[in-house]
Amino acid sequence: MTPLEFDQKHLWHPYTNVTKPGRTFVVAESEGVHITLEDGTRLIDAMSSWWCMMHGHKHPVITRAIHDQLDTLPHVMFGGLTHAPAVDLGRKLLEITPESLTRIFYCDSGSVSVEVAMKMAVQYQHALGFAGRSQFATVRSGYHGDTWKAMSVCDPHTGMHHLFQGAMSVQHFVSRPPIRINDDWIDDPARNGLAELRQVLETGRERIAAFILEPIVQGTGGMYFYHPEYLNQARAICDELGILLIFDEIATGFGRTGELFATDFCKVEPDIICLGKGLTGGHISFAATMTNDRVAQGIGGGNPGIFMHGPTYMGNPLACAAAKASLDILTGQDWRGRVCEIADQMRVELAPARDLPNVADLRVLGAIGVIEMKHRVSADAAHMLAKEMGVFLRPFGTNIYTMPPFITSPDQLSEITAGMLRLAREL
Repeated sequence: MTPLEFDQKHLWHPYTNVTKPGRTFVVAESEGVHITLEDGTRLIDAMSSWWCMMHGHKHPVITRAIHDQLDTLPHVMFGGLTHAPAVDLGRKLLEITPESLTRIFYCDSGSVSVEVAMKMAVQYQHALGFAGRSQFATVRSGYHGDTWKAMSVCDPHTGMHHLFQGAMSVQHFVSRPPIRINDDWIDDPARNGLAELRQVLETGRERIAAFILEPIVQGTGGMYFYHPEYLNQARAICDELGILLIFDEIATGFGRTGELFATDFCKVEPDIICLGKGLTGGHISFAATMTNDRVAQGIGGGNPGIFMHGPTYMGNPLACAAAKASLDILTGQDWRGRVCEIADQMRVELAPARDLPNVADLRVLGAIGVIEMKHRVSADAAHMLAKEMGVFLRPFGTNIYTMPPFITSPDQLSEITAGMLRLAREL
């Protein structure tokens, strides 16, 4: 049985029908922007392997940091113990994240980071005497992960988890922010979405612990970019009602949007932020949930005082070392200039998509390029063209998109944009 035959018979891939697994490539190795298949074919990874490989694959600085750490301390429990990689990474995170976020909780993955954030919000409200505040408000078309509580704040109708609605917690949903990032702000609550948000939060204030959403960019929910003023004013409403504000920056953090964090588009900061994906440059699974002193001390001052969460691999030294190396690489270069160059090139090279009859919209923000179609696009059909194009693209829903590694050269980016246009014309 070949590796691929074994894979299709026994290995279950994400979002895949095991009875119809579709086209799957066997990857032999990866380096830079390329993944190399077992037959020697090299494909540009236009997905940054689900948005995490911002420095490219097998970056020598990150792999060296992992190798060096492996020789001294691969893992140790974080309960009652600490280590230099965790402390060094913590110092770096405090340098680059919003100033008010001073407490760091290390996690296993992005979804777990969201779970931790939601537990923090509930335990904080309980500590303040609001035991009834155990639910959440969020916006439609959002996505926050595949674990149980995170699924409950994903869109209940258009999201991927509607089958589980009867088994999940009931949350409070408002329309997605209606004003796009490049449009003029409309200072009318009935038209900018804030009237609906206020109504839902005021009505549910005795039950809602926090308002959670992806700032500026809705990722898996449709690659939708909205106006930062919505967040500025949402912050004021939350403060008025005693509701916490959680930003899920798992997909948007570390320069992807053209700002270091999507929060930087705003005048306000969240109470809790979720980080993941690019945190380690994609080299090992890791995430973090950060909060402010108000939330941390509120939890500490309540009953039982301790925060009720503790992953086995929390603060894993290998992951901490990889993350510190990745963030040093990012901040040690002109990342903003590079992301701006990627954005400018994508705007020019993807512009012909506007003239295609089946294209609904074209949008670019930072190192995110999206061709939105008027119909759903098959990922399997895109995979069939990958080897011919030399580019691995994985559309979802109606979106043909790319989040290329920041190291992608202009010529390589041209191959990506050409591949996107081809998919827009042929699929």
